[in-house]
Amino acid sequence: MNRLETCYTLIPMKKFLKYFLYSSLGFIVFIGLYLLSAYGLGKISVDKEPNSPEEVTMYILTNGVHTDLVMPLRNEQMDWSKEVKFENTIGKDTLAEYLAVGWGDKGFYLNTPTWADLTFSVAFKAATGLSTSAIHATFYKTMKVGNDCVELKISKEQYGRLIKYVQNSLLRSPDGHIINIKTNANYGKNDAFYEAGGSYSMLHTCNTWANNGLKSCGQKAALWTPFDSGIFGQYGIKQ
Repeated sequence: MNRLETCYTLIPMKKFLKYFLYSSLGFIVFIGLYLLSAYGLGKISVDKEPNSPEEVTMYILTNGVHTDLVMPLRNEQMDWSKEVKFENTIGKDTLAEYLAVGWGDKGFYLNTPTWADLTFSVAFKAATGLSTSAIHATFYKTMKVGNDCVELKISKEQYGRLIKYVQNSLLRSPDGHIINIKTNANYGKNDAFYEAGGSYSMLHTCNTWANNGLKSCGQKAALWTPFDSGIFGQYGIKQ
């Protein structure tokens, strides 16, 4: 190969390396800005609505990554067991007192039981909002307050808003019923998955959904957060 041929061979390689370098640098800058925004906006509080009567007890619950909103299974305003059926769980235990709901990427929920199972396809779709979403619903008999669980007292009117928020996140069949996802990816004996609306992305995560749920019912929340730490930090708990 003569010098001219060598030169023409090197030009495309130089362009490729240049584009690769710029792309990598851009990605690093984006991630840095994302994390900085998450930290900063997660520290900014949206205050609780003042002077609200304490009529309904709810909770926020985290597994260390993902936040659930926990509501009474039954009260005079709502009987969730009529929509979220016990029969859709493995255990079919009807003695629950609370229902925990979390929204998230359907691919993560159903195809990624552990981080070792995470694939590039699932991660890419989740990060970019290209996949569908699901509601994960879990029945609990009791709740234990701690670093992973915070008790909140809200008014009946505020709870009514939270009910609508959760209901509006669920997709329904033509006959009006929520849609159970048939899967063996259950986390335990008392949970099930349901089709949900909206798309998961880096800007709208499972914790963003839970944080917006707190805003919907007038509770203290972060201005914006993709992480559970942004939520629990508002209540003096570090994750």
